[in-house]
Amino acid sequence: MSDKNTDPQRTALYDKHIEAGGKIVDFAGWEMSINYGSQVEEHHQVRNDAGMFDVSHMVVLDFKGKDVKSFLRHLLANNIDKLKDSGKALYSCMLNENSGVIDDLIVYYLSDEFYRMVINAATRENDLAWITQQMDAFEVDLTERTDLSMIAVQGPNAREKALSLLDKATAEKVAELKPFFGLPLEGGRFYARTGYTGEDGFEIMISNEEAPELWDALIKAGVKPIGLGARDTLRLEAGMNLYGTDMDTSTSPLVSGLTWTIALSPEDRDFLGRKVLEDDKLAGVKEKFVGLVLEDRGVLRSHQKVITESGEGTITSGTFSPTLKKAIALARVPAGTGLGEQCHVEIRGKKLAAKVVKPVFVRNGKSCLENT
Repeated sequence: MSDKNTDPQRTALYDKHIEAGGKIVDFAGWEMSINYGSQVEEHHQVRNDAGMFDVSHMVVLDFKGKDVKSFLRHLLANNIDKLKDSGKALYSCMLNENSGVIDDLIVYYLSDEFYRMVINAATRENDLAWITQQMDAFEVDLTERTDLSMIAVQGPNAREKALSLLDKATAEKVAELKPFFGLPLEGGRFYARTGYTGEDGFEIMISNEEAPELWDALIKAGVKPIGLGARDTLRLEAGMNLYGTDMDTSTSPLVSGLTWTIALSPEDRDFLGRKVLEDDKLAGVKEKFVGLVLEDRGVLRSHQKVITESGEGTITSGTFSPTLKKAIALARVPAGTGLGEQCHVEIRGKKLAAKVVKPVFVRNGKSCLENT
């Protein structure tokens, strides 16, 4: 389908969402299920057992060629030189020359001349234009894998239930995957021990033709369909950024809680956005990324004003946490704001009390707030 076509797109699993009673909404030009009934129940299903998401709208890109490593060293803020073992994954931002975040992504090292990247659906057109522009000076072939679907199976029982569908020899190989590693299998299938929920599990790439059969098999194995609504509350509890909300081309990783994804060593790696990042660090970053927990009654939402002792900030993502039963948020605040500090959030003209915490609220089903 061409970029100019504004008709909504459907994944190979669309009919399965309808069968399961999914409430369909437009998401980045795709007809996706926001929930299948109770969003809160779906959230708890992932935290307590196993759930699956259709994330086939995500964009899978394969890079091949003799210059591919040099190209990705230049394109990404994180350093793919860290990827020495086949299947190892790296989370990185892709920046413009002004250090604004064009997208956040995962890249897998499969060989010295083959890397796989997964980018966001909402940024597909801009990403591909940017990547293609930067490729001009390199001998690299790029293939968009529109033939693949992707199912994320997440939760404390997710790996066990997903492995139960594989033959013994394959299951043993996949079971050995360490976190943030991927494994190509026969027939173009690809299992990665990654996710966007703060729980263990797999993101499974499989042909569009085989995806519905896998979806049905996972349901029979006790994995329940989960919509994009619960995916958002799960990722926010885990302190994971959402592109377009917590960062975009107007913000750098330095003010988005993503400094850890920037590799300034070695000094001779000239990646896009490096100069501005270095200048900003030298001048002193004026904002920081924190978590907030509301201590009064209410719900935190994006764009609400945060009032701290160091000045005013703003919420970038907010929700009511089903796991913690508290309102939580990610926020960009003045750099002088400290952990444990009391602050206020302005909601409908009222200033409600909140506490500044590390921007990870839940991990592996357990609260991370005890020590804050």
